[in-house]
Amino acid sequence: MNTSLLVTISLFCWLFFLLFFNYDRCRYRNCLLLFIALCSTVPALCSLAGEKATRMFYFCIILFCIALLIVPVFLIHNGILMMKREGRSLANMLSLLLGLVIGFGEVSTFLFLLWVENSGGSGRLVSTLEHTALINYLISGTVIYGSVSFLIFMLYSVFLMIIPRKSDFDYIIIHGAGLLSGDRVSKLLQDRIDKAIDVYLKDPSPTIMIPSGGQGGDETISEAEAMSRYLLDKGIPEYRIIKEDQSATTMENLENCKKIIDSMEGRKYTTLVTSNYHVYRALRYCRKIGLDCTGIGSHVAFYYWPSALIREFVAIHNEKKHFLLFIAGWILWIIMPMLYALHTI
Repeated sequence: MNTSLLVTISLFCWLFFLLFFNYDRCRYRNCLLLFIALCSTVPALCSLAGEKATRMFYFCIILFCIALLIVPVFLIHNGILMMKREGRSLANMLSLLLGLVIGFGEVSTFLFLLWVENSGGSGRLVSTLEHTALINYLISGTVIYGSVSFLIFMLYSVFLMIIPRKSDFDYIIIHGAGLLSGDRVSKLLQDRIDKAIDVYLKDPSPTIMIPSGGQGGDETISEAEAMSRYLLDKGIPEYRIIKEDQSATTMENLENCKKIIDSMEGRKYTTLVTSNYHVYRALRYCRKIGLDCTGIGSHVAFYYWPSALIREFVAIHNEKKHFLLFIAGWILWIIMPMLYALHTI
């Protein structure tokens, strides 16, 4: 294909993505648009660089395929590490379970391709498949579809973490997390507060900190109170702190914070500080309640990130609309070809 055409297509894809992203960065369609833009960039760059770069591209594809084989091993190891450090809960086992599923899917894919090879590779392969091969196709196709969907979600989550953002805010909402021993901030929550303090210190204008989180059943004080004490210990003036200590869920955190901000006079540029894996979902909640804000993610331990991001992916697709779209895509790309194959056997 002509180089100028490939470059034009890539630029158009990026422009299309940036327009939708600038309009509303919380929409799920941005995940797919970013993925399409990234994919369009690869052939454009290869065409611009010439034959040598093309050979390097194929070499990278081979390395990528090898990396895919390593992914299940990494996820299983990560899941075991999570259980050792964070406890044996279902949430901490997510990366382990995903690793087992992907590993099983890769084995099914290999068996399916082996069957295709033995069937002769005539171009009408579906007509030669038997029911056992279709089962392997169903498993491998489903795992590949789910893995690609998660990859698209992960890329957009990372994109939200690294894009430049303004540093002039009037309010900084700090999203709460569970306390240790009922009254001490955890490492996860401490990272969020430290990130919020960093944003506060770099802000050129006077900023109000809003630590947000109520008191859980096993806590002696509210999360907002624990965060407020931490902020005071770090030198943040008390008059720069407004506690939101009545919420029990993420949505209540944001709704109550919005009420506080709406009750104040003057400019209301707002940012929400939470763990980096949680930024996208938190911003989606902000859009639902009409809270216009920027999301800033705090650092989390690398071993914690895979399981946390899997939870976010599940939570997003637990919403009715996205669940139906996910199932519709699965039927279109997996079930329909399989039904056709069954019809031709």
